[in-house]
Amino acid sequence: MSDENIQNPLSSEGSPKEDIYTYHFGKCELVAFICIATVLVVFVVYSSIYSPSSGTGSISPSNCSQKVLQYINQNLVQPGSAASLVGVGESRGLYTMEIQYQSQNRTIYTTTDCNLLFTNYFDMTTTSEGTTASTNPANQQQAVNRSVRPGVDLYVMAFCPYGTQAETAMKPVVDLLGSKADIRLRYITTISGSTADTITSLHGPAEAQEDLRQICIQNISPEKLWNYVSLFDTQCYPVSSNQDSQNACEMNVSTQAGINVAQIKTCASGSQGIALLKTDESDANQNGATGSPTLIINGVTYNGARTPEAYKEAICNSFTTPPAECNTTLSGSQAAAAGGCT
Repeated sequence: MSDENIQNPLSSEGSPKEDIYTYHFGKCELVAFICIATVLVVFVVYSSIYSPSSGTGSISPSNCSQKVLQYINQNLVQPGSAASLVGVGESRGLYTMEIQYQSQNRTIYTTTDCNLLFTNYFDMTTTSEGTTASTNPANQQQAVNRSVRPGVDLYVMAFCPYGTQAETAMKPVVDLLGSKADIRLRYITTISGSTADTITSLHGPAEAQEDLRQICIQNISPEKLWNYVSLFDTQCYPVSSNQDSQNACEMNVSTQAGINVAQIKTCASGSQGIALLKTDESDANQNGATGSPTLIINGVTYNGARTPEAYKEAICNSFTTPPAECNTTLSGSQAAAAGGCT
């Protein structure tokens, strides 16, 4: 790659972008996604030098994540393989995206106009003895807001495998701390009207109906919700692809949990259920809870492990004075890979 080509981006011998990528992708063939860090630095430098600015307007996190995923799969992965999006959020004026490739999760960052891509960033206002500190969220101690009775919101989708994983991890915490903290399940949907058929959920109409059922159970019989959800996740979610099997299972686990089926059906098919879901939709949008699961404790989004013990510790750290129950050690095992539905 010659200096002449760098100085002349329109050279017939190849643009600097082509030369740079050819060089670095040659290095990437054996180490695959790990090389993204190097390639993206080159991409950032190239874009800042040669690409005209497209303005300062932001695009939505969802649209940006699709653009990033397309870029990665077209330019940065080995032929025949693909990366997938786990989740997207926003931190310190950047979009943060968790990407899974070859069973490993990587966090990357983009500007909100979705023009520049980074694998890490540094906050120069945070120093320790004159040294700048990395602000990669995975390496930072989580911010904490403390209160006498923490508010805990776990945003999920009923048919999201990662959401059911988070619910399974949270159930022992609810059993332990449910009388000391307000631990609620919240549901991620989009509602365009005033009837059940205007609810859009990622995994289809059946998921929207189950979101309605669960939010009605939480409103009418909150003391029975977590038992129902635990039974649903272990017995009904595995057969959710078969509508008849799922419906029969719902009736069975409702009976096991002592649910008044007629009462919940009335709520889920009427204005009460819609109003409850609309509240969750509004709160999810306000709090940036776009992916299932998203855990928010006293207004702070949790980014740690999805285990009963990790959840318990995060909630206990949010008490002004932790109760005696916080001395109990729960399981530290995580059932499956930590991903998300967006």
